[in-house]
Amino acid sequence: MSKHAAIESDELVDERLTRAAESVERLTRWRDDFPTPGVRFADLTPVLADAEGFRDVLDCLAHCTPEVDLVAGIDARGFLLGAGVAATLGTGVLAVRKAGKLPPPVLAREYDLEYGSAALEIPADGVDLTGRRILLLDDVLATGGTLAAAASLFTNAGAEIVAAAVVLELEELSGRERQGDYPLTSIVKI
Repeated sequence: MSKHAAIESDELVDERLTRAAESVERLTRWRDDFPTPGVRFADLTPVLADAEGFRDVLDCLAHCTPEVDLVAGIDARGFLLGAGVAATLGTGVLAVRKAGKLPPPVLAREYDLEYGSAALEIPADGVDLTGRRILLLDDVLATGGTLAAAASLFTNAGAEIVAAAVVLELEELSGRERQGDYPLTSIVKI
């Protein structure tokens, strides 16, 4: 529980979650057969482009977390979420990048997607992650490979994932089952 939530009533917390969920449900743009045939893509770009929707999402994510030292946002919409939540919480933010986007040395982790495979990277130096308490953010939880790979990167770097949060969870793909023991918050589950 964040320091914010500790002083708020359950009613206020529920109201914040309801507002964020309504924004996500109203503004998410769905595209079938993207990026490959058979995949139904949830595009949260309209949610992030809407001032009220974006604020609702950031407030919800920032207030559902325990005390953290650093917010990590996963490439690419997670960068936007991570920056906003970190600013709200008064912490730093670290971008978890797709392979080849950071200068070496890097720590890398390959993982499977529902439509292929990929790799994520974080800096291997310049940011001391040892003992840091990390909030991990992404836009959508589908099969769970991306979030699990990012968590593994931070754990291998000596950090602790104290919570993870996503805007939208696609429950039928069972991505939650691939996550660690950390609390995982989803604003909307479909």
